[in-house]
Amino acid sequence: MSAKSENLFMESLKDAAAGGVIALALFGVLIGMKAEVASGLGGQLGIEYRWLAVAIAVAIVFVGRLLLNLFVWKADTPITRTAKGAMPSLQPLAKLGKYAMPVFLILAVVLPFLLMSAYGSRGSRQYLDLAILVTTYVMLGWGLNIVVGLAGLLDLGYVAFYAVGAYSYALLAQYFGFSFWICLPLAGILAAFWGIILGFPVLRLRGDYLAIVTLAFGEIIRVVLLNWYDFTGGPDGISGIPRPSFFGLEFERGEGGFAETFGLEYNSIHRIIFLYYLILIMALVTNFVTMRLRKLPVGRAWEALREDEIACRSLGINTTNTKLTAFALGAMFGGFAGSFFATRQGFISPESFTFIESAVILAIVVLGGLGSQIGVVIAAIVMIGGFEFFRGLEEYRMLVFGLLMVGIMVWKPRGLISTRMPSITLTGKKAKGISADLVQEGHG
Repeated sequence: MSAKSENLFMESLKDAAAGGVIALALFGVLIGMKAEVASGLGGQLGIEYRWLAVAIAVAIVFVGRLLLNLFVWKADTPITRTAKGAMPSLQPLAKLGKYAMPVFLILAVVLPFLLMSAYGSRGSRQYLDLAILVTTYVMLGWGLNIVVGLAGLLDLGYVAFYAVGAYSYALLAQYFGFSFWICLPLAGILAAFWGIILGFPVLRLRGDYLAIVTLAFGEIIRVVLLNWYDFTGGPDGISGIPRPSFFGLEFERGEGGFAETFGLEYNSIHRIIFLYYLILIMALVTNFVTMRLRKLPVGRAWEALREDEIACRSLGINTTNTKLTAFALGAMFGGFAGSFFATRQGFISPESFTFIESAVILAIVVLGGLGSQIGVVIAAIVMIGGFEFFRGLEEYRMLVFGLLMVGIMVWKPRGLISTRMPSITLTGKKAKGISADLVQEGHG
């Protein structure tokens, strides 16, 4: 072994040992100790120690970091470069990308029928509930994509508008008896109003400072909902939220119900299917409006703001109005999704609108690719559906799922969809996709 190789091995070994020590400190608490409550009345709280699991996790970190140092990070010829050259070209697959959206749309439309034929009305309910949840996050991701992906404004408090929409519907229905169809546009308008309120104080903020203020705004909304007990119910939340009807037909058993009117046998799955198509239509409207706005002057102003705010000002673009429209429209779609969430759950509380929700929605946008609509769909399916897929791993699912997310972002740092479609071309011909590396991520 040459001196250079020996030095490389020793440096890699020291780095791997340091990583192992850090992993031991973290996993010793996260994995090594599990709280257990004895069954029965008066059960005592105990701790179960799992040092074997800790040792396995530390060994994985040590060996993995050692191999990465030897063959990737510190190697003269990284193995990743060789593997990249050996991989087949993905150019033929890129041409199929234009068919992805129609395929997803057709699959989404026929999904309830496929599930009903495969699992029956009872067995398909859990999958329809999961599909509703995924589609809700797709709509939220498309709404946040306006702010983060198109305008380049880092928003960590998007869940606040989600909460405003949900509580707007619940309170209007509770105090005034309004139906879902009346409250839906009102919830979006109120959320957009709060988006403008957030937009004004952060007009001069950028980057990390903008992220901190939006994060604080999200927490302020949650704390207000938690402490204004007489109006919002505080931690008890609001229950008995009315369900939406199909042109006045309630999904109930008996005369005047949906099933009796159409001559069908009553089945509770009818309401679930209706909710699925409702959120699907709302999500498609969000996508249609976003794509149309992107081609209008306001959409091109968003993208100019993302690329370079100083150049944007020098061209005479009103950056104040540009930022406010991005915040307001993104908040409006978040309010629509929140209104649907309230009517689907029938109960809401401040615990449903914590920071982790904002983090998940932002992760969907970033993982899918900033500014990419189809990327948000794929990322929502991977994150929300994948989280349910790993449910069998019990307490380890967050760890495994998190490692997979890190791996995906290392492999695809600009998102799963690494191409962007320009909103306009100088020649007037149909725009061709460009690499995401040529598109700025924005600094707020």
